[in-house]
Amino acid sequence: MSQQTDTPVSGLAGQRNDPSFDGVYDELVWRGLIYVSTDEGELRDLLSGAPITFYCGFDPTAPSLHLGNLVQLLTMRRLQLAGHRPLGLVGGSTGLVGDPRPTAERTMNTKETVAEWVGYLQGQVQKFLAFDGVNAARMVDNLDWTGPMSVIDFLRDVGKYFRVGTMIKKETVAKRLNSDEGISYTEFSYQILQGMDYLQLYRDYDCVLQTGGSDQWGNLTSGTELVRKVEGRGVHAIGTPLITNSDGTKFGKSEGNAVWLDASMTSPYAMFQFWLNTSDADVVERLKIFTFRSRSEIEALERATAERPHAREAQRALAYDVTSLVHGTDATEKVIAASAALFGQGDLTSLDLGTLQAATAELDSVALGPDRLGIVDLLVATGLSASNSAARRTVAEGGAYINNVKITDAEQAAGEKDLLHGRYLLIRRGKRNLAMIDVG
Repeated sequence: MSQQTDTPVSGLAGQRNDPSFDGVYDELVWRGLIYVSTDEGELRDLLSGAPITFYCGFDPTAPSLHLGNLVQLLTMRRLQLAGHRPLGLVGGSTGLVGDPRPTAERTMNTKETVAEWVGYLQGQVQKFLAFDGVNAARMVDNLDWTGPMSVIDFLRDVGKYFRVGTMIKKETVAKRLNSDEGISYTEFSYQILQGMDYLQLYRDYDCVLQTGGSDQWGNLTSGTELVRKVEGRGVHAIGTPLITNSDGTKFGKSEGNAVWLDASMTSPYAMFQFWLNTSDADVVERLKIFTFRSRSEIEALERATAERPHAREAQRALAYDVTSLVHGTDATEKVIAASAALFGQGDLTSLDLGTLQAATAELDSVALGPDRLGIVDLLVATGLSASNSAARRTVAEGGAYINNVKITDAEQAAGEKDLLHGRYLLIRRGKRNLAMIDVG
């Protein structure tokens, strides 16, 4: 795991909320970002008035955030663009406990691992917010206020405000209580810790809004209720919808794996391809949630999808925007160049090693020694041709390529000078049949 060094988001330059809406609340509704909330009228007035402080929390249960977290990061950014002040909370203490999962107890990570992951996640959150100006963001860590607290103080000053009858009605807790696995007191207490976060941030920063996924609604309302009971103040929460694909499958997975925001875990190329493969049925919703394109721009892309679906204009816009938000425009341009180069529309030799490896990661790859680099051997070894005679026929018909250079002589072989980064050859048969040779 390595931290990224690029900073794709620099302040709020180049981004703004859509002026076609009366306020940020209406824009969030149009973008489908409010699935559940506290009082709608009060919340609308709150967000259209003087700047407020709000927060969203992220637990370090992995060394990177993923696409589900990106919904929250971009929601935070929209609220900051509207003039409100964000608090980005990375849970150094809640990450040590673990939010209850519906199925089974979480495996506890060591304190050292959690502390390391806190740093990674803080760096990722910081890329999406501006930390200067009148509505500058702040990073906070709940270990700062829970770490020094004794068990007795926790039970007396916080725990007494929570009713077990209410706590066991929370959806995830109820599922676990009715399962063979059950639930430990440790995970059962998670909602108390999250509620305490809201109380602490209300006291320290006058924080009056928390955002999170709708699956966290029980935890979010634990906080609003605690602030009401202790401080007598009504505060608010917004639960964003859980994103699913139109066919009912889980969003944010690629080949069974989560799509991560860290480039060492999900490459910019894989990120771009994930969005490019969005279905026509889902692409408009994704543009609303994951990009800062205006209502008129998205409606134009919606028309283009209906009229010219083969052009995939909306998918290309989505892939470009999100990959640029996460990894920066330079990385996105490299991805586009790599995609073109794979199919003969660019210079393969100009691709850096990481981009080349990411772009070819899903191709069939064969290890061959330097003495077996004749074009016939290459076509047969990669399975692009079924036999030596078929390979010779491909060459004769003008369909054989090494590194996008057409091979016209069946006796021709690649040499050391042809190896990309001293190691690789890209073999192509026809327009779209590709494979890699790894000379090692």
